[in-house]
Amino acid sequence: MASLTRGIFIVGAKRTPFGTFGGKLAKHTPTDLQEVAAKAALTAANVKPENVDSVVIGNVIGCAHTDTIYIARHVGLRCGVPIEAPALAVNRLCGSGFQSVINGAHDILMGDSKVVLTGGTDSMSMAPYAVRNIRFGTRLGADLTMEDTLWASLTDAHCKTPMGVTAENLAAKYNISRQDADDFALRSQTNWAAAQENGHFTAEIAPITIKGRKGPEEVTMDEHPKPKTTAEGLAKLPPVFKKNGTVTAGTASGISDGAGAVVLAGEGACGELGLTPLARLVGYAVAGVDPTIMGIGPAPAIRKLLKVTGVEMKDVGMVEINEAFAPQTIACQRELDLDPAILNMSGGAIALGHPLGASGARITAHVVHEIRRRGLKYGIGSACIGGGQGIALLLEAL
Repeated sequence: MASLTRGIFIVGAKRTPFGTFGGKLAKHTPTDLQEVAAKAALTAANVKPENVDSVVIGNVIGCAHTDTIYIARHVGLRCGVPIEAPALAVNRLCGSGFQSVINGAHDILMGDSKVVLTGGTDSMSMAPYAVRNIRFGTRLGADLTMEDTLWASLTDAHCKTPMGVTAENLAAKYNISRQDADDFALRSQTNWAAAQENGHFTAEIAPITIKGRKGPEEVTMDEHPKPKTTAEGLAKLPPVFKKNGTVTAGTASGISDGAGAVVLAGEGACGELGLTPLARLVGYAVAGVDPTIMGIGPAPAIRKLLKVTGVEMKDVGMVEINEAFAPQTIACQRELDLDPAILNMSGGAIALGHPLGASGARITAHVVHEIRRRGLKYGIGSACIGGGQGIALLLEAL
């Protein structure tokens, strides 16, 4: 955790629309998606690619495509960043997009870079199936089991607990009912719909062109949200992980595809290059928690963040907690005694979707633009992390 005494500024922040699982963006590789967001962020920041000193990209599903293991380097090269500029891919699971910003800040603070292109991306649609036991030959009659790498990875092998069960554990601990979870999920959908209708995502969205049935099609809106969701419809959905449980297809984050990008610059670079800061990265924190209740991670991370920065919650105008599951987010809200009115005001991952490595970058971009639009001073972005962690950033509008 750290409070940043030197200026780390966000000068550009964009994201692609998020596509639903197997939807409009399913044929775009994680690198393709990140390229769109990165180029848009650089353009918005008025940063020429040749002025980027390093690239840091968050990504979780490294086997999504043959070039995904090269992702940070390929994104930089596709964007025209100098060949001499180094690139790094980071994986802190669902916190990877946030971690890219933290690593970029480290580069600037250490004097290694003046301008850093950061971001996060994942294509969950491209997560492959695998047959684990055939590389070195198999005996006659061997069971060549196909493994869905996406579904299998949603269980923490260390504690032998599916992510959905960790949310049910929190529901039991914090007395969160099925009705509470359904109400929160409905709020996510309706808040997204209101924000979309009022153009509140326009500043952060980087349109992406796809091959449509009738030629090129420009996608400008998130595909996963279901604005016609009703309480009655949510109530009919069966629980997935526990009899009479709270986690359903409607109260879990959407499986989706997307990317976000954040351009960071030090104080000197802003002056030298004539850049206009949108927000300042005030500080960050990461916390470890019990893996069987991994979703509570944002609560201790936010507490650490406020302690190290000296900012009080009463001075924070908006808080984003990534909605991995409705009961998980509610548990964090209750643990922090957080005013629901400032939480996920434009909806969250239940509506938008949660393409693992991309969500931290999406949330960062959203907080940057939203605190400026609303005239707020401080905003927090945070996420829980599979395996038992939480991560949070504090941003100040400029």
